Amino acid sequence: MQNGNPVLKSLWAALEREPRINLHRWPIQIGLTDDSVLVMEGDVGSIAAKKIALELAGATPSVRGVVDRLHVAPSEPRGDGAILDSLTALLRDARELKNCALRVIRKGETLTLQEAGGEDASGDLLVAVKDGVVTLDGWVISLSHKRLAGVLAWWVPGCRDVVDALEVLPPEQDNDDEVSDALSLVLEMDPMIPHPDQIRVRTRNFVVTLEGLAGSEAEKNRAEQDAWCLFAVDRVINQLAVGR
Repeated sequence: MQNGNPVLKSLWAALEREPRINLHRWPIQIGLTDDSVLVMEGDVGSIAAKKIALELAGATPSVRGVVDRLHVAPSEPRGDGAILDSLTALLRDARELKNCALRVIRKGETLTLQEAGGEDASGDLLVAVKDGVVTLDGWVISLSHKRLAGVLAWWVPGCRDVVDALEVLPPEQDNDDEVSDALSLVLEMDPMIPHPDQIRVRTRNFVVTLEGLAGSEAEKNRAEQDAWCLFAVDRVINQLAVGR
């Protein structure tokens, strides 16, 4: 950090006040370019920590942009090939993506794993993994499809980041209801959420609030993690009670 820079000092203080970032365990390197663009790099402990750090950076006065080089430290180190295999299995099993073409880049070669259903195709996904970072390219027919593919990528052990570059064709206007619908779908699909019907999802200005019941602290935390995984969600309020 450039010594004495007031912009960096302000951001550093904000990062230190956020317990989910935990700079003492997960130190973040921050710098400021000559044209007032913040550069953030390093490992963080969770998707929430990554998104919160980026949001704080973007809200820092006098900053014109943020370069994101933050990665989530994986719960278990895995090679790119193993991550790619796990992700393609999840994508092929997802009912909502059954009618999408699925292609992967492996060792520099593009391989087709699944053909789409002609004019009724729901998308064409191209998946690559490099250094634990998953990139999703191609197109899908809805924002829900885009968000679902991104969440499935985050679910894969070893994943350090997800670049969700899927285009929605035809383009859709994003809104709070779409976010809530996508999260409800994800919670229904998540094998770690046995009773998704007991969880209520509200979204306002892309801030997700979870209400209702979770069967355990692990289930409560998992539901929150699923919300953080969603594309364009930068804040989650977890008001789930634990119990039945």
